[in-house]
Amino acid sequence: MTTATTTFPGLTAGTWAIDSVHSTVGFTVRHLVVSKVRGTFNDFSGAITVAEDGTPAVAAEIQVTSIDTKNADRDAHIRSADFFDAEQFPTATFKSTGVRAAGSDYVVDGEFTLHGVTKPVELKLEFNGVNPGMGQGPVAGFEATTVLNRKDFGISIDMPLEGGGAVVGDKITINLEIEAGLQA
Repeated sequence: MTTATTTFPGLTAGTWAIDSVHSTVGFTVRHLVVSKVRGTFNDFSGAITVAEDGTPAVAAEIQVTSIDTKNADRDAHIRSADFFDAEQFPTATFKSTGVRAAGSDYVVDGEFTLHGVTKPVELKLEFNGVNPGMGQGPVAGFEATTVLNRKDFGISIDMPLEGGGAVVGDKITINLEIEAGLQA
């Protein structure tokens, strides 16, 4: 499915590579019903390709083995077959199908693949503009969020609590803070 596409002011034609040093791929998930666990993926890459007419397209890849929740035991469990099954499904990918205006912000429509399952997702996007950079060429900034249900991607482990609820929630909020630089 292709959606209507819009352009970003100041984002010139070319390939804008995601700068993983100045970007974050993070998430939050409910834990024990009453709190949230936060984490990041430390190994990711991607690019925004802008056509001559200004139409942007996004492709990105996340190495799920790079999960970091600041707890080695939990990270090992999340990599296991109970959750990501990272040995069989080492990467998650996103490929946009369109970008549309949503008030003063945007929505990026795309296909997200995790755990071998591909589903359509909508990323709510704030475009932070373009800066001349620090001698290496222009950079652009973006912030995006989406909420996924892990069970939609075949991650269906249930760890019910005796008093009701579950150890891990079904809804995962993905938070992206992206800086991308125009490639020469």
